[in-house]
Amino acid sequence: MFETLTAEDAFYERPCELRHPLIFYFGHTATFFVNKLLLAKLLPNRINPEIESMCAIGVDEMSWDDLDETHYDWPSVEAVREYRNQVRDAVNHLIDTIDFSLPIDWESPMWPIMMGIEHERIHLETSSVLIRQLPIHFVKPHPLFPVCPDSDDAPENILFEVPAGEVQINHQDPAETYGWDNEYGMHQAEVSTFKAAAFLVSNQEFLAFLEAGGYDNPEYWDEEGNRWRQFTPDKHPTFWVKKGEDWWLRCMTEEIPMPWDWPVEVNYLEAHAFCNWKGHETGRPIRLPSEDEYLRLRDHTDALSYQSEANINLQQYASSIPVNQFETGDFFDVIGNVWQWTQTPIYPYESFKVHPLYDDFTTPTFDNQHNLFKGGSWISTGNEINGHSRYAFRRHFFQHAGFRYIESAEKVQTHFSTYETDALVSQYCEFHYGEEHFGVANFAQAYAELAIQMIQSDSDFAGRDDLSVLEVGCSVGRASFELAHYFAQVTGLDFSARFIQVANQLKETGSVLYTLPVEGEIVDFKEQTLADLGLAAVTSRCEFLQQDAANLKPHLSGYDMVVAVNLIDRLYEPNRFLKMIHERLNAGGILMLASPYTWLEEFTAKEHWIGGYKDPDSGENVTTLEGLHKILDAEFELMKTPLELPFVIRETQRKYQHTLSEVTFWKKKS
Repeated sequence: MFETLTAEDAFYERPCELRHPLIFYFGHTATFFVNKLLLAKLLPNRINPEIESMCAIGVDEMSWDDLDETHYDWPSVEAVREYRNQVRDAVNHLIDTIDFSLPIDWESPMWPIMMGIEHERIHLETSSVLIRQLPIHFVKPHPLFPVCPDSDDAPENILFEVPAGEVQINHQDPAETYGWDNEYGMHQAEVSTFKAAAFLVSNQEFLAFLEAGGYDNPEYWDEEGNRWRQFTPDKHPTFWVKKGEDWWLRCMTEEIPMPWDWPVEVNYLEAHAFCNWKGHETGRPIRLPSEDEYLRLRDHTDALSYQSEANINLQQYASSIPVNQFETGDFFDVIGNVWQWTQTPIYPYESFKVHPLYDDFTTPTFDNQHNLFKGGSWISTGNEINGHSRYAFRRHFFQHAGFRYIESAEKVQTHFSTYETDALVSQYCEFHYGEEHFGVANFAQAYAELAIQMIQSDSDFAGRDDLSVLEVGCSVGRASFELAHYFAQVTGLDFSARFIQVANQLKETGSVLYTLPVEGEIVDFKEQTLADLGLAAVTSRCEFLQQDAANLKPHLSGYDMVVAVNLIDRLYEPNRFLKMIHERLNAGGILMLASPYTWLEEFTAKEHWIGGYKDPDSGENVTTLEGLHKILDAEFELMKTPLELPFVIRETQRKYQHTLSEVTFWKKKS
């Protein structure tokens, strides 16, 4: 696919203001393999830490223009290509040597390799969208990606009835094919009779909306749509190109005269506005289908039985085809050609659980701001077309996605109030924001106060109101919010996307819902708010990012203080973190560490323990404090005698965990 780029400069262009340049995605799929195989303990070491720090985490921005490019000094194309080859060799070696048995399920050592393969399939598609958004001189046709030569006037769209029926899903591990976490679980719904358009909305059908002033009339757009409409300079589908009086279509690598009978490709907001306009014009309840209504249509037409004829899996063209070519009953393109937007925000099925190797695949999207689309496009492969997939994007993002409208007066659920039910995340929500137990002060609040007291007492920082702090291992964010009472800028990092999701949710909405175990299957339902804790006024000073503490991105530097509490004994390479952390601090900056020094091979291989072991040469005990001195003394001075800070974690109504964390403060040498 990257052979369609005409020059190396194309790798560094931003095809879309909300996405990284293609050099990121060129390295990202290989980095993903490394990260997951390290977590699975199948790779002993990183292959290229620098590339892996920059290419680890993608972009899912909500604001229209908030991707800050100034922080990135991208590697060369040749360096990334060499890195990709190294990763491929490592993965191939694992495939050849791993001892595994069938079926490959969530517990199999082969699962993370399947995960990497399917992740790369996703980026085959998303990268094709970005290539399609590059200036045309940066791309060239390729024999593996032919454009469909067929086009004509579009057929007139008509509606046919889809009878009422039941949607029933019970998808469990192990399954016949690879699946992402959101596909597993149970779901049942009764779907009422509705009418659906025979064809996907074509370019020609959408033209009527454009010529009727649809992009200029705010009445057809919801609040979010109007904000996007005012932001975007284009008052037409993003892949349409005006040349003189004529419309052309931008395909992945070329521009062609507008094929009016191909499906239009738009974001959700445009599709929703079209339906509102169509309903206004016809006087009928026209809207996008729900996910359940799409599934009912798919089952009614038995479309999955005819996949070999559909425009999917790159088996026809590297473009759309006319909307009247793939027929199943009264309907066309129920699967394939382009993805089809639904009104349904993604939500978890009953008994949903995350995979421990990829906890941030779906959970960050359970926010009522990511809508599902179904059916796949011409370049969808693998899991994307196996019938179980559930992919969701921000409503303003572009994919090879269009839509089919339906006629129905039934209401669609578009908001899901989901309680955090994951036991560990719920436990930490209560640990940070819940009640105090047995007279022990809230731990996050207590160590934030210690950090503030220490920097207040340091003459290097006296009287300053512009101080910045980096909290590494911030969990669900309470201490970061507390630190913002004093620090002008607070950056909270955690390896767990689920923890970061909670922190960002609190920043954005001010509250979090979670369940709390009482006994057995009995749970309490709780809501905590920042306002009740006196933290609502400081959220603008905080940002929360998912990061690997042992491989931080280069731009995370220039801080006056770094706080890392209950972190080092949970890192896979604490040495690596401790040896580089001085690079993140300004001269004279303060490092705060705290830990109960609970070293476990489950988290840290024994050869990476800082302390808690016997020296193999002398046989003497090595404490963690001694290990910290050995690593940190070159760049830091211990500021005061270590102190103990207690904390209590609630497990159930009658079971609590009481622990002491040793706190040390270290000042960076000038």
